Amino acid sequence: MSLKQQLTDAMKEAMKAKASERLSTIRLIRSAIKNREIDTREELDDPGVIAILGTLVKQRKESAQVYRDNQRLDLAEKEEAELAILQEFLPEPLSDEELVALIDEIVGELGATSMRDMGPVMKLVGERAQGRADGKKASVLVKERLAG
Repeated sequence: MSLKQQLTDAMKEAMKAKASERLSTIRLIRSAIKNREIDTREELDDPGVIAILGTLVKQRKESAQVYRDNQRLDLAEKEEAELAILQEFLPEPLSDEELVALIDEIVGELGATSMRDMGPVMKLVGERAQGRADGKKASVLVKERLAG
């Protein structure tokens, strides 16, 4: 079952259960997907939906941190509740060991030896991880690997 279908089913369940916060978050996701489809004039597949979910997750994390820094715990908690719902639809993240193994495999394939090879390595990591790896963490690990 595609992610878009899972979102539709989850929205119906949230309506029936009268779970307003969950329903509004799922509607937000579906709206973001629909907007991207309108912008690109093509239907999104699961990797495209995962990319949108990743963006929404990143936004929620950043917003929650800003609210916490400014002592707005009520708003931070709302963002974190949305974050939890968003993460339900993302695939299981790669463990640190799996991410290191993926980076090692890509570095070996490309014959990457210096920081000049960082861009191509990161591009492949992003494609193969398909939203299952944190970009910042992957970047740090690739830098460590290429720095020697």
